[in-house]
Amino acid sequence: MNFVKRIPAFVLLLAVSLTVLFLLGACTSVYYSTMEKLGKQKRDLLRDNVEELRDDQMEASEEFKDALTQLQELTNYHGGKLQDVYEDLADKYEDCKERTEAIKNRINKIDMIAGDLFEEWQDEIDSMSSPDLKRRSLEKLRASKNRYRKLYRAMKRAEAKMEPVLTTLHDHVLFLKHNLNASTIAGLKGEVGRVKLDVQSLIREMKASIAEADAFIKTLPE
Repeated sequence: MNFVKRIPAFVLLLAVSLTVLFLLGACTSVYYSTMEKLGKQKRDLLRDNVEELRDDQMEASEEFKDALTQLQELTNYHGGKLQDVYEDLADKYEDCKERTEAIKNRINKIDMIAGDLFEEWQDEIDSMSSPDLKRRSLEKLRASKNRYRKLYRAMKRAEAKMEPVLTTLHDHVLFLKHNLNASTIAGLKGEVGRVKLDVQSLIREMKASIAEADAFIKTLPE
């Protein structure tokens, strides 16, 4: 115990970081190895995950629109059970929150697989003896990297738009939880207009990311 105390903190931190990186690398290798046995190469995994991200973004667009609609209905309250309308809004917010987290994780996974795929591709090109085949393969690799960079930028722009909208929805849900009365709700109409603009901007970025995903998928052979 005394020996451990004498080890500088930065050394311990470095050791822990290296251990984590080693374990992550080992897990990744096992993942790829397992998927290869199932007939899935890195290119297949990349395509599958980009398709799933595209589908998640389509779902997210609808869920954020639903949350906005629910908020608008609440602020245009004309009678009925406020608690029921509020609970529907809270449920819509939770859907958006879960989808946002899923999209973030999916983007990280896509970027990991893409990086590993391009690295493997480059290693294979380096092992070629034919100058002509090497040149042609490099051209395809560069083209794929360029297309992926466009996709990555679109994914990250859409991701960056999600968190502020989610935060705004979260604030409104918490505020309404403790201020659920007609007069207070009526005072939120101006703010809902701003939320609408933010949601519309988010959906535009989602559509751009979905379009880039479709374009990238078409570059990957079946």
